Amino acid sequence: MNIFGVGLPEVTVILILALLIFGPKKLPELGKQLGKTLKSLKKASNEFQNEIDQVMKEEDKDESPKSIESIQTNEINKEKIDSENSK
Repeated sequence: MNIFGVGLPEVTVILILALLIFGPKKLPELGKQLGKTLKSLKKASNEFQNEIDQVMKEEDKDESPKSIESIQTNEINKEKIDSENSK
């Protein structure tokens, strides 16, 4: 078992110290608060990642129509040049 680079013996020592420092009545409350904090951090991280992904997708969409427009413009210009050359 390896949590954040901390093995089972280290986790056991940390839990024993927490039990001695905070007592058996406070330990469940601290665990609950820690869980809520980690959950909110994970939620914020996911929201941040979703916003980054959304911005990246918008940039891709903005670039694609420009490329299609330039391709179409180039094709039209080539057709005009070909028609002028054939005259």
